[in-house]
Amino acid sequence: MRKLGVVLVEDEELILEELKLTIPWDSLNLEVAGSAGNGIDGADLIRRADPDIVITDIRLPGKSGLEMLEEAAVEHGIVLSGYTDFSYMQKAIRLGVFDYLQKPVDSEELIASLEKLRDMILEEERSQNEIKEDSDGIALPDKVQNHTIRMAIDFINENYAESIGLQDIASITHVSENYISSLFREETGMNFLQYLNIVRINQSLSLLKTTSMNITEIASETGFPTPGYFTKIFRRFMKKTPSEYRDSL
Repeated sequence: MRKLGVVLVEDEELILEELKLTIPWDSLNLEVAGSAGNGIDGADLIRRADPDIVITDIRLPGKSGLEMLEEAAVEHGIVLSGYTDFSYMQKAIRLGVFDYLQKPVDSEELIASLEKLRDMILEEERSQNEIKEDSDGIALPDKVQNHTIRMAIDFINENYAESIGLQDIASITHVSENYISSLFREETGMNFLQYLNIVRINQSLSLLKTTSMNITEIASETGFPTPGYFTKIFRRFMKKTPSEYRDSL
């Protein structure tokens, strides 16, 4: 099992060193690929290191943590904040941030979050090898019998263009997030975020083929938070960028 790379972005040196020294990175099968003390250096580091996970404060010099995550098209982030600000949390959810932890950060809470995120990333990589794609799109399970998961799938199909998360699925199906997450994986063979991304990618394929919309417009139309994030997810599934795909038609 490969080690996952982590980038830390924190402007308080004491907290940054505490994160480096108190989290058992090696036993978690993680390694710190680098650290930065402001949002501008953080964005540059993320582009260079291409980490699996980014842990960042929200309020950073130069550029906020959320602006940095958006600009660098980070796929898996954990946000640390000393502020309970609903607008920050809303944007974090829209950007697909995995967890939002309050400062001062409890080490055990961060470790538990990292374990869950690590397992999710490794599971995504394993199931990625089983996903079949062609020029018409990516195959999704078509024989889901479970009523709760059918409700969840209908919700995704109707709302993929919006900022939706697992908490929305849990709300409309009236079960806990942990339960729906486990049941979704059991019934479809993939996790919620993978399924949502595939629905969005399939919609983007149709728009790339049938419209003259640019990449930014297609990203917005299909629910991706930024064009960079759209390109990163598209390339992971289709092995080429959206522009390369359109050129190949």
